[in-house]
This record gives sequence, structure tokens and C-alpha cells, in this order.
Amino acid sequence: MNLLTGEFRNTLDEKGRLSLPARMRSELPGLNLVLTQGIDKCLWVFPPLQWQEFSQKLMASTSLFQARSRLVQRRILAPAQEVEIDRLGRISVPQSLREWAGLSRECVILGISKYIEIWNAEEYRKYLDENQGEFMSAAEELGGLTL
Repeated sequence: MNLLTGEFRNTLDEKGRLSLPARMRSELPGLNLVLTQGIDKCLWVFPPLQWQEFSQKLMASTSLFQARSRLVQRRILAPAQEVEIDRLGRISVPQSLREWAGLSRECVILGISKYIEIWNAEEYRKYLDENQGEFMSAAEELGGLTL
């Protein structure tokens, strides 16, 4: 799989379906994706192989005997659902995940290397505005990064 990158805007239809951009679909290894709650108020979308690797690593680094580990497992692993890209390039976003991320009509789809994020457009704009200072600090910390 090539790197998934790009920022796209698309509309969630009345049946909860969202079209994935053609350029993004062409980089995906198949027609199935796994959707789950992200850390921020967005959805994370993984190709099945990346999801399997990620979920195995998450389980290996957490313990059923630690409350915080169980919380992370319940927030990320438990709500995960597999969906299929239909012949028109749409995915049907399950209602529970739409509600959690506040997806209504206008959505932002972000390709972030090996996974995708789906945001409510207004929520994403607020997130960027609220975190501009933090972004600048984080970028300064990358000062040693060279091309």
C-alpha cells in the first residue's frame, strides 16, 4: 500500500454513506476498511491488515488487569466495525460511530500515511484553531529534522 495522504471534503448522505475520494481509494489494498473511534473527536479508518497489526500491538501493550488499559481497549478496539467500499466508492458509516464523532453533513477526510481520519468539518476547523499554538511548539521541537 502506498502512503495515504491528502485533505478532502465530502458530504455524508442521509443514509450515513460517505464517498471516499478516488485518489485515496486507488491507494487502498482492497474494498474493506475498519472504522473506529479516534483519540480526538474523529474516526480512524484502517485497511484490515494495518488494523490487525495496530490492534495486536495495542493488546500486547495493555493489560486486562489495569483499569486504564481496559479503558483504552474499550474506547478504541471495542467500537471498531468493518465496512465495505461499495461500487460507487462509498462507505456506510455506522450510526454509533457517526454520533460519537458528531458527523452530520460536511466531513473532512484526511489521509495520514497508513490510516485515514474522518471529521465533522466544523469540529475539525475548531480543532485546528484551538491547537495552533500547540502545533507551533511541536513544529519547533522538530528542528533537528532534515530533508
